[in-house]
Amino acid sequence: MAKVIYINKPGAGDPQLEHFHIDTEVLPPLKDGEILVEAEYISVCPYVSAYMVFMPSGAKMLGLQVAKVVQSKDENYKVGEYVSGPLGWATHSVLNPSTFKDTMHDAKLERVRYTDVPLSYSLTALGLIGATAYFGLLDVCKPKEGETLVVNAAAGGVGTIVGQIAKLKGLRVIGFAGSNDKVKWLTEELQFDFAYNYKTCNVVDALKESAPNGVDCYFDNVGGAFSSLVLTQMNTFGRIAVVGAISSYDSDLMNQPLVPAVQTSFIAKQLKMEGLIVSRYESRFPEAYEQIYGWIKEGKLKCYEHVYEGFENLPKALLDVQKGGNTGKAVLKVK
Repeated sequence: MAKVIYINKPGAGDPQLEHFHIDTEVLPPLKDGEILVEAEYISVCPYVSAYMVFMPSGAKMLGLQVAKVVQSKDENYKVGEYVSGPLGWATHSVLNPSTFKDTMHDAKLERVRYTDVPLSYSLTALGLIGATAYFGLLDVCKPKEGETLVVNAAAGGVGTIVGQIAKLKGLRVIGFAGSNDKVKWLTEELQFDFAYNYKTCNVVDALKESAPNGVDCYFDNVGGAFSSLVLTQMNTFGRIAVVGAISSYDSDLMNQPLVPAVQTSFIAKQLKMEGLIVSRYESRFPEAYEQIYGWIKEGKLKCYEHVYEGFENLPKALLDVQKGGNTGKAVLKVK
């Protein structure tokens, strides 16, 4: 038997609890080449609400998870092994590892690489979150030692790793988050050079204080009017990695929020902005994971997680994350 969470309402760009329902399914017996896995942790990611706009009512909710192999008819997978992949919001799943792939995430099933760290790290620093931070910062922003980086949603899963890698690379790091407690945490725990509450500060004034010589790299998880203001403070030939757009995830494609025009900043400063879907770096994931794993083992990088509990609480956890209730990467422990 498997518990599965489905979407009630099609086009639910602003999810509410009534947009989800839990059902119980009888799973089919295993065929040759298939495995049965049981979820241990499920990633809670705000971007899934953007996908909901395109998903029909009755669709299984999207999500990445770490799961344990509990039955196997695939000689390559042994009972007791752990795997990670886009298995959705389900407690149990039957799949064929050799053919399984989720087109929404452009991701496939993978074995958990590192067993001497918490399992959940495969959804955070040692998974797509870590790879996004690593390649978005180092390959897209291409920072140089001594430069200044701004990262928003800085207390979230990607932001915490971006800030730590940036400090390791000798950058001046400025973070923006959504509460005074998070601001204090960023400066005291993660050693950001400056941090601000974007809800209460004047963004331009904050950057004039913390980056008097301008901003060289901007790691953008949010978009919207906030980003338009950051661009006005960037240096000539500044680089921007656009990795998320939290400010518009609750809007459909035809009704995006209006923001100040950015073309003047781009022309005057000759800026370069590049969007990132991390799956394009799939062939290089081992590089990122090995480096991040090394930093973790050396005590140079910490994996901060906000852990929710109980499969039935996934919808509540998603709504909480969308309101900024998490510090670090949000994951849910299934049981």
